[in-house]
Amino acid sequence: MPRSSPARSVSPHPGAWWLWSLSLGIAATRTTNPLLLALLVVVSAYVVATCRRPAPWSHSYTAFLRLALAVLLVRLLFAVVLGSPVPGTHVLVTLPELPLPDWSQGIRLGGRLTAEALVFALYDGLKLATLLVCVGAANALANPHRLLKSLPGALYELGVAVVVALTFAPHLIADVQRLRAARRLRGRPDTGIRGLLQVGLPVLEGALERSVALAAAMDARGYGRTAEVPSRVRRTTAALTLGGLLGVCAGTYGLLTAEGGTYGVPVLLAGLAAALAGLRLGGRRTPRTRYRPDRWTTRSLLVAGSGAAVAAVMFLASVADPVALHPGVVPLVAPVLPLWPAAAVLLGLLPAFLAPAPKEPSS
Repeated sequence: MPRSSPARSVSPHPGAWWLWSLSLGIAATRTTNPLLLALLVVVSAYVVATCRRPAPWSHSYTAFLRLALAVLLVRLLFAVVLGSPVPGTHVLVTLPELPLPDWSQGIRLGGRLTAEALVFALYDGLKLATLLVCVGAANALANPHRLLKSLPGALYELGVAVVVALTFAPHLIADVQRLRAARRLRGRPDTGIRGLLQVGLPVLEGALERSVALAAAMDARGYGRTAEVPSRVRRTTAALTLGGLLGVCAGTYGLLTAEGGTYGVPVLLAGLAAALAGLRLGGRRTPRTRYRPDRWTTRSLLVAGSGAAVAAVMFLASVADPVALHPGVVPLVAPVLPLWPAAAVLLGLLPAFLAPAPKEPSS
């Protein structure tokens, strides 16, 4: 009987990392308090720094941090250039206002920039930036290959396609670098339209040859072959999957908006249950075995549970004390850190003590 490697036995299930990260992201959508949002970013960054494995896919967190910073700056730029519907009395600067035609009523370019509008844009952009940082934490912590292996049978072909795409992309980049280096050694230009064509065509030719060889290998191993199932099973699978995905979309929309906070959770749970039932039923079309399946251990459940606890407490706090989680901008007030929601956010640090990355052996 195959046994799991020590690294696999210590590392939580990749699905647990995604549940933990998405729960922190859901918690971020329930507040605009910059102190709580900054605390969420610090918690995710500490867990990533502690639990990140030395692998190429684990270095994506920095890219998401830069993307979050860019989103925040763009949101502030829009508030400066296009103005904001938030009224304010503290005028920071008055920009030249460009006249617009009558059909563009409600839109302005330039004009007064108030502190209230700028702070409102900062809170709004910081919430979206925090959500992106949480998604980046999942990308840095969850092994994509293990996650794809854990997909249900109905998504097996989609998972294989993603793995093939992830495997081929580095080969294409390496081919381009190799051909450009060869042209430079021969004294030929590797830039411009002519250089692009003379480098791109051999790369495409090599990619096609590699794709044909891979397709032949996959066909020899039975890829794409499905088992016969009754028509009523196919119809039930389609209804459950489609209805479940619609429920997930509606529930997620409810969680991301303040108005849908009451129906978001039950609709999301019902949609998840229907989608999982549809995927399990659809797995009958692709019977297969799984080598060394990942198990949901107690450590994985605690990792996912810590994130779910943060999201649940933030949801309750947004209902019980919405003023603390949404500091006012008209009039301007300094944000205050609410104690028990902040303490709940610290529960997200639990994975840093449950699943730290193994230390590298000293030379």
